[in-house]
Amino acid sequence: MEAVGAGEEEADEWLLQSLRLYGDLHTFELQAPTRLIEWARGNRVCVAGYGQSGGNEILQLLPPPSLQVKETQGLCPERDFKVECGGFSNRPVYSLKYVPDTSLLVTSGPPDSSLQVWQVSAEDSDVIKPVSAIPTENDTGQPWAIATISARAPWVLHGSRLNSVQITEVESRKNIYMAAARNSEELSSLAFLDCNTLLLCSAKGQLCLADIRQPQSPLEAASVPSAPCGERWCMGVGRGPQGSDSSSRPVARLSSGGHLTLTDLRKISESLASAKCRVPSPSLDAEFLCVSWAPALESCLAVSGFDGTVHVYDAQSWDGSGREAEPIFVHKGHAFGGSESSGSPPSVTAHTWHPQKPRTLLSAASDGSLHVWDWVQPGGSCG
Repeated sequence: MEAVGAGEEEADEWLLQSLRLYGDLHTFELQAPTRLIEWARGNRVCVAGYGQSGGNEILQLLPPPSLQVKETQGLCPERDFKVECGGFSNRPVYSLKYVPDTSLLVTSGPPDSSLQVWQVSAEDSDVIKPVSAIPTENDTGQPWAIATISARAPWVLHGSRLNSVQITEVESRKNIYMAAARNSEELSSLAFLDCNTLLLCSAKGQLCLADIRQPQSPLEAASVPSAPCGERWCMGVGRGPQGSDSSSRPVARLSSGGHLTLTDLRKISESLASAKCRVPSPSLDAEFLCVSWAPALESCLAVSGFDGTVHVYDAQSWDGSGREAEPIFVHKGHAFGGSESSGSPPSVTAHTWHPQKPRTLLSAASDGSLHVWDWVQPGGSCG
């Protein structure tokens, strides 16, 4: 009983502190938890369930007005997300990507590595309907990472291992590119740097660059970051300075032990800087591990997947020492929001930055909570 009382006191204290810690803090409850938050056309937000029993909702949400304007415009009467349209997936949705400049979504999830293509219906309909499936031959792995781009045509980048990475044209399902890799290392993250260049990250933390104009060329690989053996890694790719080429985009790798490594793609074999996150304990399965760069704040990144918190760091002063870094902000709202049916505290399952509002993030947790928050920065660091 004492532990419960102490927990309640801590939650009450956080609630009081939130009045000065946050410029904005909205909390919502989804009917089922999501492990993805994807920005779609017109500043809409997509979420999807990942339950194993089927009937998982895919929802496109219209954010509250305060999130749709660049400056806060006083009190907004509408403070909730509105469901604009939705559909049902008969399989868990582990990844979802909006295909730019289209009304298409691509999803992936168990029991196999095939992809599902969905159409967000016109304004007079509220249905997200399945339109096709993209099978994946000889690909039995299960990371379910995908990336999309609309360059020459709508493309999806997918694969479960370094030697099975491919690009498929979404509408025709035609294979555009297959990586020439001998390495069968499991893949954790992938990204389009531009319409010709791909960046891949293996579960062991190795980065690989590929140029789709040279499909027979082997992948250019970087060394694995120094960290205890057995840790799993994921990757986050930021935006480069305006007008710069894709090679100047910052890359961060995060391990399940809380190690962070920053890389300059122009010197992919070297580590630019490294640090250790202040996490309570290593993430055992790394299922929800996530690192992302702020699109509108230089050198700022967010980390989640270890517990019920999201940590924000300013990487500007990091060096190669790998010492523990102090977060400039920690969002604890999910940890104090409640508990799962098992009684254990919720874990953060996903986070993403607002595309235009510099210090605004969205985060979701395993109890179905969805938070939108904008922290107050007292010191001027990181924006």
